[in-house]
This record gives sequence, structure tokens and C-alpha cells, in this order.
Amino acid sequence: MAVRKIKLVVQYDGSAYHGWARQPGLPTVQGTIEEAIEKLAGSCVEVIGSSRTDAGVHALGQAAAFSIDSPVPTENFAKAINSYLPADIAVAAANEVPAGFDVIRDTKRKLYRYSIYTGPLRPVLSIRYCRHFACRLDAAAMAAAAGRLVGKMDFKSFASAADERESTVRTVYRCDVRSEGQWVYVEIEADGFLYNMVRNIVGTLTEVGRGRWPVEKIDEILEARDRRAAGPMAPAQGLCLVSIEY
Repeated sequence: MAVRKIKLVVQYDGSAYHGWARQPGLPTVQGTIEEAIEKLAGSCVEVIGSSRTDAGVHALGQAAAFSIDSPVPTENFAKAINSYLPADIAVAAANEVPAGFDVIRDTKRKLYRYSIYTGPLRPVLSIRYCRHFACRLDAAAMAAAAGRLVGKMDFKSFASAADERESTVRTVYRCDVRSEGQWVYVEIEADGFLYNMVRNIVGTLTEVGRGRWPVEKIDEILEARDRRAAGPMAPAQGLCLVSIEY
């Protein structure tokens, strides 16, 4: 048998996990998938994820890859792994990729969606997947502010202080805000994201939506290149990694 590299598309409810990345003694999505594959194939593998989602963040299109020497046909891997996974994690697809494929560096675009519910009563059946913000939000103003974030620019003001990457320049292809009744959705697609960048952007747009800041405040925040200039970080549970393109 030859070693194959398998790429997975993974979906998960992140509520019960301390994020994607494996941590000693803590339940994580990566660790849970690696344990499932070990039970299936009888060998330990390292499953590398494209995005290291935080505790409480969800995914519909996380990408991950691992190398394995196993008789299990590639087309059967998704179903086989799922039989060993808990109900809140599922492998949606599995396919073989070239040995040189890099699940992190080969990423072209990532799309995140953030959900906010603005009704007075918290939506108990959806509360694990949204931020309950019992305040009217001006989605049109949020959309206008979001439009100022589209393009290639320095997003240092929206990066967590813990982000130590050399370059804080990213290209945002779109940043859309739409409302549906009492729901407000923010979708951001970019070539990559800094640590907590999406949640910090959403927190900032929320300040615009509630009328505390004008739309033009976005320009000032970008120019400052200082996290303290932006709004508060939005809670994790409203965020979902929707898709990753290669």
C-alpha cells in the first residue's frame, strides 16, 4: 500500500470544543477527528486544518488534510470516519490530493458568516449559533461601513494583540451585511484572516449599526493600525466558517 494524502471537508458544532487545534486534556475538533481515524485505521495521523477556529466557533466548510497508508478506499473515507465521530462533527467529503498539497498555504479564499439576532427574546433553538443582541441595528449603515473594508489593506486594527504574524495586510474580496426580519448576517470573504479579525470586524460594525459610530469611523480605525481603535470583539458562537476555496 502507498501513502496517500486525503483532503477532508469538515462540518462541526463548536459549542463543546476548545477550538480546532489539539490541546492536551481538552476536547478539540482536531483531536476528536484524529482519534476517529486512529480507531478506523489503527494508526496515528496528524490532521492539519486550514483554519484554527476558536472555542465555540462552528464550521460548514473547514478543510483538513492528512497522510495515511490504509486499505480503505478514498471514496469510503468520509462514511468510515463518520462512524467513529460524535454527532456534532461530520466529514462531508474526502478526496485524494497530490502529496505536495498544503491545506494552509494553498488556500485562495475563505468565507465566514456571522449571525446576529436582534429580537427582544433570545432565540433558544438558535442561541448556540448566533449572538443575541437585543437592540435595533441599522443594517444599511453597517453595510456601508463594511464596504469600506473591501480591498487590499492593512487590517492590524482588527487583529488580536496575540497575533504575531509579520504582515497584517490582507485582501477582503467582499464584506456584506444583510437583514432578514430580526436577523442580521455579516459575510466576509478574504484571502486570509488575522487572529480574531472577523469577530473584531463584526464587533466594530455592530457599533456602527447601533448608532454609536458613523460609517466613516472605519477609515479612522484602519489608519490607526491599533486594536484599541476598533470595536469590541463579537462572541464566538455567532461565527461560522462557511467555505474554503483552493
